[in-house]
Amino acid sequence: MNFTEIIRQSIDSLLRNRLRSGLTMLGIVWGLVTVVLLLSYGKSVGDGVLNGFLGIGNNVIMVWGGQTSMQAGGERSGKRIKFKDGDVEAVRDTVPFLKAVSAETDDGFSFKYGAKVVNIQSKAVDLPYGGMRRLDIEQGRYFEADDFTEHRQVVIFGPHAAQKLFNGYPPVGESVEIEGHVFQVIGVLRNKIQDSSNNGPDNENAFIPFDTMRELRNQRDPDSIVFQPSSPELHLKAVQAVRTVLARRHHFDPKDEKAMPNWDTIEDSAEMTQFGTALELLLGIIGAMTLGVGGVGVMNIMLVSVTERTREIGLLKALGAKRRDILSQFLLESLTLTFIAGAVGMVVAIAVAYLIPPMPLYSDIYRTANHEGDIFLRASPGIMLSSFLILAAVGIISGLLPALRASRMDPVVALRHE
Repeated sequence: MNFTEIIRQSIDSLLRNRLRSGLTMLGIVWGLVTVVLLLSYGKSVGDGVLNGFLGIGNNVIMVWGGQTSMQAGGERSGKRIKFKDGDVEAVRDTVPFLKAVSAETDDGFSFKYGAKVVNIQSKAVDLPYGGMRRLDIEQGRYFEADDFTEHRQVVIFGPHAAQKLFNGYPPVGESVEIEGHVFQVIGVLRNKIQDSSNNGPDNENAFIPFDTMRELRNQRDPDSIVFQPSSPELHLKAVQAVRTVLARRHHFDPKDEKAMPNWDTIEDSAEMTQFGTALELLLGIIGAMTLGVGGVGVMNIMLVSVTERTREIGLLKALGAKRRDILSQFLLESLTLTFIAGAVGMVVAIAVAYLIPPMPLYSDIYRTANHEGDIFLRASPGIMLSSFLILAAVGIISGLLPALRASRMDPVVALRHE
């Protein structure tokens, strides 16, 4: 008996017992919809949390001065390490596998616009900083090379900082006073979801060229150094190389992590990815257990079918059918029932997923538009493939016991069955 004939017989068997088959298929449909929705939820939450964390930047590593805990260069432990002018250039010139390097300082400045005075946390940065830290511009422009070489007094606001100072008035092109110095506003950042930050989220900050700090606070030394390896796989090597360069300049042991603490967002994002995978796996297991309940229904209907067709099985064996023929026939019948219900379940799951509105996650906190950062239940190709594999496993497991029972029947006993 060929594959097509087995499928045809399976469909005929379903049509002969419409109510029983329909109720059995309903369990599969319900279980598959549950699997798809749970996997979609897990993926959306995992991606949302990861994207919120990555608001800090793309593969960014930050280092800052600490306090030595090991002796080095004839000096005692406990020495304070403070970065100096030239450290950024030394890192940029010495370490070849860095895509970008920037100095950074954090300070609170007094901003004056008209009669209004507001204190805003501000960062002084170099030109490559914006690309590393995902500072996308909504209005105006980002810093240009000439802003640094010509020591222009220009400033970029985060959207919430701009709202605080300008109360909704378009800030680009306006002049503001920072610590008594007149700056021109050249840009406003796009509102972004940022679940991790150093000294406040970018939405709340203002940004100025690093060299301008020399005029505002007579400061030439960076508080921290931000860099981006040319490849995420090189992040540990990059940290070690930067640590070695700065250890040589500041006379501390490169192995002394307390002398120069770091924040490796690449390592943290890998942990976030593992969290998302674990969440999807957990929800997938819960969904598979729900789908397994439908599989019990398939097993039950196939056991009934084996009992009803006992004499048919005996006749097939008497005519020369082998055990594997009987096994494959009933197993394929089980899979046919499962996958017909699965096809219906896929369509229902996609429809239900689109009917469920976005569930709040970040939109209320960050005041995003169009539900950006919220949980959307969308059945991606990966989720559909995972659901299909779970469905196949349930179909095989639920059909295997009845198929084995049918294949092991004694033909003589089967033919005598009433």
